[in-house]
Amino acid sequence: MDFTALHYQASPLLLANVWDASSARAAAQAGYQALGTSSAAIATMLGYADGESLTFEELYFMVCRIRAASTLPLNVDMESGYAETPDGVVENLLRLAALGVVGVNLEDSRVRNGKRELEDAALFANRLQSIRKGLTAQSCTLFLNIRTDPFLLGLANAREETLTRTMRYAEHGADGIFVPCVTHPDDIAAIVNQTSLPLNVMAVPVLPDFAQLGKLGVRRISMGNALHCAIQNRLNELLLTLRQQQSFTGVFADENHR
Repeated sequence: MDFTALHYQASPLLLANVWDASSARAAAQAGYQALGTSSAAIATMLGYADGESLTFEELYFMVCRIRAASTLPLNVDMESGYAETPDGVVENLLRLAALGVVGVNLEDSRVRNGKRELEDAALFANRLQSIRKGLTAQSCTLFLNIRTDPFLLGLANAREETLTRTMRYAEHGADGIFVPCVTHPDDIAAIVNQTSLPLNVMAVPVLPDFAQLGKLGVRRISMGNALHCAIQNRLNELLLTLRQQQSFTGVFADENHR
């Protein structure tokens, strides 16, 4: 089943968000159908803040290592595209496609001076259309999953703004719509009813379970950086335990139960 078809199967596509070769291998061993990079996890791992603080070359290197570790379909979180112009974004996307990447996320918000702000919807839609045209001209069929951030930013009119942007992006080349931080069933249902594009939601503490999301019409579920944060918290606990206990007992505790 190709990557696009995975968005139209009976149950939502649960995407394993990874950040390096070892996490990619672990996801493959656990039986996941597809991988997606987490921009926040990769940035944190390399010592950067999220929001295109790392360079595209650094991201490209990580994607190369992930591709070398797994043959699963890979979606890359490209944030705003790591380029100012649509042509620059297309150039980056073509390099990823040459590695075997099958899809990318592009966001309609940017971090400027440490603050994330929504882009003008019309300007972003035109940028998206230019990117799609550039890819088509090169016979590149990357799945463009377009992230829109009214809910993530906590806007008072988040549902209305999301619906407007979803319609506009669908007309300008989007293959899927990604709405992080939408959690209420009524909001999710409204977006699903607004568009034929597959809806992607993201792990947050109050997100409904997968069965309910499927009933609401969600087609794709992402983890974001939730797993990476959980693992980092566990690492922090282990390091603290080592200093407090002055032994490696805590590190090997799980080994003793095998």
